[in-house]
Amino acid sequence: MSDDTLIKTDVAAVILAGGKAMRMQGADKGLVTLKGKPMITYVIQALKVQLDEILINANRNKHKYQEFGYPVISDLTDGYLGPLAGILSGLKATRKEFLLVVPCDSPNLSGVILAKLYKNIKQNRADIAVAHDGNRMHPVFALIKTTLMDSLDEYLADGGRKIDEWYFLHNCCVVQFTDSPEIFNNINSPKDIATHFEI
Repeated sequence: MSDDTLIKTDVAAVILAGGKAMRMQGADKGLVTLKGKPMITYVIQALKVQLDEILINANRNKHKYQEFGYPVISDLTDGYLGPLAGILSGLKATRKEFLLVVPCDSPNLSGVILAKLYKNIKQNRADIAVAHDGNRMHPVFALIKTTLMDSLDEYLADGGRKIDEWYFLHNCCVVQFTDSPEIFNNINSPKDIATHFEI
C-alpha cells in the first residue's frame, strides 16, 4: 500500500480547540473569523484531504463546533489542564494506531506535516514524532501512538502538565521542518490577525 493509503488506515487527527485563549481576550480561537471563515476551517481543510477521521477537542461552544460535521470531544479532566488533556481525549476516542495532534489556530497548516511525521515515526520505530522548525520544537504538532493512552492518563493523574516532559518519557523523535517554518505561524491575539496573516 502507498503511504497515503496507510495514513488513512493508521491515523486519526485531533484539533485542539479546548483552551481558554487568554491572549485572544477569551474568545474561542477556533471560531475567530479569519478572511471570512472560522479559523478552524483552514485546519479542517488541510486534514480532510489526508484523513477520514477528524476529532475536534473543545470545551466551549460545542454546538458550534459540531456544525463542522466532525465529532466534538471535551477534556475528560476538569480545570483546563492544557493540551495534554485534549490529547488524552483524542487518544481515548479513536481506534486508529496513531493520533495526529494539531492546534486550531495555525491556518497555514499543510499536509506535509502529517506525511513527514508519519514517515519519521515509522522509520525510527518511535512512540511519538514531534515537529521542530529549526529554532524550536512545536509540541502541539505531533504524531502519537494511541497505545500511550494509559501512560498519559497516569501522568495527568499524578499532576504532570508539561507536554514536552511527557513526550520524552517515551521514544520520541524530533522531526525537522526547517524548509517550511511558516506552517507553525499561529494566531494568539487580535493583533496577529491584523499583521501576520494573508490567506
